[in-house]
Amino acid sequence: MVTASEPSLMLVSDRRRLPGGDLPALAAVAAAAGVDWIQVREKDLSDGALVRLARAVAEAVAPTRTRVLVNGRPDVAELAGAHGVQLPEEGLPVAEVRRCFPRLILGASRHSLDGARRAEAEGADFVLLGPVFATPGKTQPPLGLGALAEAARALRVPVHAIGGVSAETAGAARGAGARGLAAIRPFLERDVAGAVRALRAAAASGEARSPSA
Repeated sequence: MVTASEPSLMLVSDRRRLPGGDLPALAAVAAAAGVDWIQVREKDLSDGALVRLARAVAEAVAPTRTRVLVNGRPDVAELAGAHGVQLPEEGLPVAEVRRCFPRLILGASRHSLDGARRAEAEGADFVLLGPVFATPGKTQPPLGLGALAEAARALRVPVHAIGGVSAETAGAARGAGARGLAAIRPFLERDVAGAVRALRAAAASGEARSPSA
């Protein structure tokens, strides 16, 4: 069972865009500010370097309730002592990872309702659906709030929104039923605690406007 505050906040890493590139330091600050998940998404690293980085991030957040996921690599997550893995849609099968790595929390990144349904049926603990909103530098068209709301209604597991999530869009995502919000750009700012407060405030406003509130 995956339990976290709702809506949960996920920091998706991109150390190459991070001033100074110190991901463990950012993770420690974000965890202290109340971020629920850190997803280590550093696909350019060698296996050894990725294990070392994921382990350092896990150690940095160890005194907190923040949990660490490694993108696409359950083996690295296991070696690094991370809490789970985030599986891309074109990555390893959810059911096989569940069988081979029973300890890990399994998040599945999906881009459609059908994909999200399959991930749930295969044993995912939650689904990261996106891109919900237009994202700078990305050509993939956004799914939109309607698709997010449909997935949130259809799935029993939590559906988290990703893609263009910011203080300006978090309220709408929450109002559509997102139980988690994942982002990169808001957490690249120097005031991480301020970004967390802004996202939570926006999400709260979405809850107030939601028909189910």
